[in-house]
Amino acid sequence: MSAAEIEKHCKDEMGKVIDYLKGELRGVRAGRASVGLVDHLRIEVSSYGMTSQLRELATISVPDPSTIVVKPFDPSILKDIERGIQTSDIGISPSSDGKMIRLPVPQLSGERRKQLVQQVRKMGETQKVALRNVRRNANKQIDTEEKATTLTEDEAKSVKDATQKMTKKHEDEVDALVGAKAKEIEEV
Repeated sequence: MSAAEIEKHCKDEMGKVIDYLKGELRGVRAGRASVGLVDHLRIEVSSYGMTSQLRELATISVPDPSTIVVKPFDPSILKDIERGIQTSDIGISPSSDGKMIRLPVPQLSGERRKQLVQQVRKMGETQKVALRNVRRNANKQIDTEEKATTLTEDEAKSVKDATQKMTKKHEDEVDALVGAKAKEIEEV
């Protein structure tokens, strides 16, 4: 593997870590209704004999800051969707009118906000560890290529420096994402 290939692979893997974190943060409740709270929920549909994400089964909208509305594409699966939301860990009780499901999003208490901020920071730390693992794997690959004389000593040092800079940049991005989400959660 050449120096450029190692660097590109490292950059791609770190990008995946950041994308994963963005997806995880979208699912964290911040005191106001958001499609991201429920669109990823796995719903078991008995009539279809399969499990799907809610966004594949229904239209999800936010008509006001404290309500999420879920309107199934197929009205016959309304009960399955309602059951799936009740058994999920989002902590919102659905109310159905036979055609759609309304999810009233309650305001967060101060204690719950603190818990969510801690949870978000923990997610950030987990992704920083993932970034460092990507860097470690890249460094192992660089050492292997250097021993096999595919890379010169200067090239190896240069790529290691580049991966370190990339790691730092992505860690800063994780901090920014976590900080923004924490701020959003703490807003009343």
